[in-house]
Amino acid sequence: MDEPTISTLADLPFHVAGRHPKPELVRRCTADGYDSYASRELFERIRDLSLGLTGLGVRPGRRVALLSDSRPEWVIADLAILTCGAVTVPIYPTLPAAQVRYILADSGATVVVAADETQAAKVRAVWPELPDLRALVVIDEPAEAPTSGREMTCAAVQARGHQRLMREDGLARRYKEAVAAIAPDQLAAIIYTSGTTGDPKGVMLTHGAIVANLLDVSTMVRVTQDDEALSFLPLSHAFEHIVIYLYLFRGTTVTFAESLDTVARDMLRVRPTVMTGVPRVYEKLHARVLEAVAQGSAVRQGLFRWAMGVGRACNAAPLSGDQPSGYARAALPLADRLVLSKVRARTGGRLRYVVSGGAPLSVAVGEFLFTVGIPVIEGYGLTETAPVLTVNPEDAPRLGTVGKALPRVELRLADDGEVLARGPNLMQGYYGKAEATAEALAGGWFHTGDIGQFDDDGYLVITDRKKELLVTAGGKNVAPQPIEQELKQHPLVAEAVLVGDRQPYVAALIMPDFAALAAAMGEPAAADRAALVARADVQRRFDAVVEAVNAALPRHEQLRKHVLVPAELSVASGELTPTLKIKRRVVAEKWRDYIEALYA
Repeated sequence: MDEPTISTLADLPFHVAGRHPKPELVRRCTADGYDSYASRELFERIRDLSLGLTGLGVRPGRRVALLSDSRPEWVIADLAILTCGAVTVPIYPTLPAAQVRYILADSGATVVVAADETQAAKVRAVWPELPDLRALVVIDEPAEAPTSGREMTCAAVQARGHQRLMREDGLARRYKEAVAAIAPDQLAAIIYTSGTTGDPKGVMLTHGAIVANLLDVSTMVRVTQDDEALSFLPLSHAFEHIVIYLYLFRGTTVTFAESLDTVARDMLRVRPTVMTGVPRVYEKLHARVLEAVAQGSAVRQGLFRWAMGVGRACNAAPLSGDQPSGYARAALPLADRLVLSKVRARTGGRLRYVVSGGAPLSVAVGEFLFTVGIPVIEGYGLTETAPVLTVNPEDAPRLGTVGKALPRVELRLADDGEVLARGPNLMQGYYGKAEATAEALAGGWFHTGDIGQFDDDGYLVITDRKKELLVTAGGKNVAPQPIEQELKQHPLVAEAVLVGDRQPYVAALIMPDFAALAAAMGEPAAADRAALVARADVQRRFDAVVEAVNAALPRHEQLRKHVLVPAELSVASGELTPTLKIKRRVVAEKWRDYIEALYA
C-alpha cells in the first residue's frame, strides 16, 4: 500500500473516512462506559458543523476560539473550523475569565465554541469587552434553552449545517472543493503560549507547518490502526494537538479520559498500547511505586530490588548497548511475573511505549520505565515549531537527551549555547507582535530560548532555559531545572523551585507531597500542613534529601538553605501553567516572605 499523505489539516477528515473506516475511532470514557464515534460519523459531524459555522458567518481567515476540555467534540470542532478555512484559537479550560478575555480580544475571535455552562459563563462575563465576538456555541446541552439569539448549542449548529446539505443542491461537492482549495500557506491555528512570564503570545501556525511536522513525526513515532491510545493532556497544548492529528492520520483508536481525576481508572479500562504524557505523570507513577515498596516488608523490598536489577539488565539494555547476562535472561520471566508485570498493570498492562514531552524527563524516571518494561520515547519542541524538533529513535533511545532532529529540521547552537532551529515547521510569527517575531526569527532561525549541547552522535541535550539561569551575586551561572529534577526524584517532594538570582547563594523552596509525607509520618491525610512541615523530624527528613542532592553538585550550585512550603503548586492557584511548568515570577511573588527569610 502506498504511503498516505495529506497537504493540509482540512484534508484529514476525508483521509480518515476513506482510509481508516472503523466502528470506533474516537471515544471518551464515561462513568458507565464510552461515548464512541465511528470514522464515518466523525466525518459527518465535522462536515455538518463546518457548514453550520459557515452559516454563522465564519469565513476563511476568521478566528474561532475553542474553549474546552479534551474530548471528541474538541476534535470535531477543530476540524470543522479548519475545513471552513478558518483559524482555530485553542484556549485552556483552566484559564480564568480575565485570561480568556485577553486571548479572545487579542485574536479577534468572532465565534467561541465552549464545552459547557462553566466555560460559557466565562465568555458571558467578558463579552461586553469583546466587540468582535458574534456568537457563542456550547457543546453540552444546557439545562435551559439559550435566551440570547447569539448563543446556541453545538447540536443546533450541526443541525443547521445538515439542513443546508439536504436543501442546497451540490453543497457536498462544493464543500469538498472548498476544502481542496485551502492552501498549505493558509493560517490554521493561533496557539497562545502558556506564558511562564508575562502575557501569552499568539503563535501563528500554517496548515503546511503543522502537516510537515505531522508527516515527519509519523516517520519516527510508530503508531498503527491496530493501536489504542489514551489521551488526557490538554488539546490546547501544541504537544497533544499534534499527537491527536497523528492518531487520526494513522487510524489509531484514541480514547479521551473522562477527566484528569479519572486517568488511573480510565487507563485500566482502556488498557492503551500507546500513551503520551508530561514528565510529572511518570514521576508520580515512579513515586507511588517506590512509596508502596517502602511501606512493605523487608522481604518485599528485597524482592523488588532483585527484580528491578534483573529488569534493568534486560529491559534497559538498549540504553547502554550492553548485552544481558545469561543469568539475567533466565531470571527475567520470574522477575516479570512477581514484580515488573504488577507495575505495568497499573497502566493497563499493554503499553508498547509511552511518549514524554513538554518538559525534561529525568534519567532516573526514564530508566525506571524501561526497567519495568515500558519503553519511553522522549522528544523536544516548542509551540513555535508546530511543535516537535527532536525525537529519540525508538531503536536507539538515549536517556538524558531529547533525541535527534526530525528529517526536515535543522538545528545548531548559538555562541552562548542557545538552540536554534530551522525547517518547514516554523511559525509565521506572533500574532500582532512584529517586534517579538523579528527577535524570535532573527536570521531565519527560530531562537528557542533553551540552552543545549549535542553529544558525539548528534543527540541533543537540553540543559536549561536561557532566561531562567540564576546568576548569583558572585557571578556564577546556575541552571535550576536539573537540580529541581533531582530533588523531585524523592517520593516526598512534589515540587521544588530554586532561587538565588543576584543573591550570595542558591536556595530552594520545597513543596512536599503531602499525601506521601502524612503516610510516612503516620498522620492522617488531612493533617495540618503548616504544623506538619514545622516538625523537627519532618525537617530532618528533608535535610537528608537536600544533602543527598548537594553531594553530587559543585560548590557554587549547592543549596545552602531550603524551606518547606505548606502548600502544593497548582494551575488553579496560578503557580503552574496548564502544562505544569512553574511560573517562577508568580511563585517568587506569592512566597516572597519565605524567600526573604532564606537570605535574612
